[in-house]
Amino acid sequence: MVDQTADLALSRKIEDILVARNLRGMKTVQACLRPGYVLRAAQILRECADYVLIGTGFPVVDTFETDGPVGTIALYNALESLGTTPIIVCGRPLSQALGDRYRVHEIRVGDHDKREQEAIEALDKYQPQAIVSIERPGQAADGGYYNMRGEDISPSTACFDTFMNLSECPTIAIGDGGNEIGMAKVSEALKDLNIVPAATSCDELIVADVSNWGAYGIISFLSLWHGSDLLMEIDPLGILKYISELGSVDGVTRINQLTEDGLPVSEGESILRELHQACGFSV
Repeated sequence: MVDQTADLALSRKIEDILVARNLRGMKTVQACLRPGYVLRAAQILRECADYVLIGTGFPVVDTFETDGPVGTIALYNALESLGTTPIIVCGRPLSQALGDRYRVHEIRVGDHDKREQEAIEALDKYQPQAIVSIERPGQAADGGYYNMRGEDISPSTACFDTFMNLSECPTIAIGDGGNEIGMAKVSEALKDLNIVPAATSCDELIVADVSNWGAYGIISFLSLWHGSDLLMEIDPLGILKYISELGSVDGVTRINQLTEDGLPVSEGESILRELHQACGFSV
């Protein structure tokens, strides 16, 4: 029998771990979310046995940033090991970079006139049981896309918002700054942040200091439920090296380096250790 009280307590603990550094105000935003959101997101994915679409890829200086793909690859591997069929949804150049190793569905960059038809066709093709967005730009109220500096990045951004808006399955979003898909769920809490907020919502929103880490929170519960320590199988440095060779840059420094949002890989590894300990896994 599932101990819902214990699961909720663990979810709260995980949620606090993910925003403890409060790098971009997500600790404040967290207060606007009903506790247990990591647990509820994981429960959605726990029920999936077929296709799950994972949207990621934040454009930075004509390429993609490290935050997003790392968590996406970690979640992809975890879901695949549990019998689910994940598909990474992203635009170029990330789609071309990952296509040799992962199942990828490419969406058009900048061609926003066809965004609804593009989503409808993909949703009809895969019939996903869940959709996850990890560090994807979210459309603002004016229809544009903006980065953390307030710069308009619409011409270099593919639209994943329509997948979230038109889907009939549950949707999960992970973000760390307020301008990502899903953040409309906490729109009131974003008013004091120095960003152009996203206007796209979701069913379950996970906030984290680095979006990659939000995926680790979900994997924590999947590990417990399936009796397999999937957290220990995540290699942040290895994934960073892989995508760095493919042209990734840090979203904050805009440099091709093995960091996430300006943080050394040791920070992500520390988060994994904290989650591992919270879940009670033996070292």
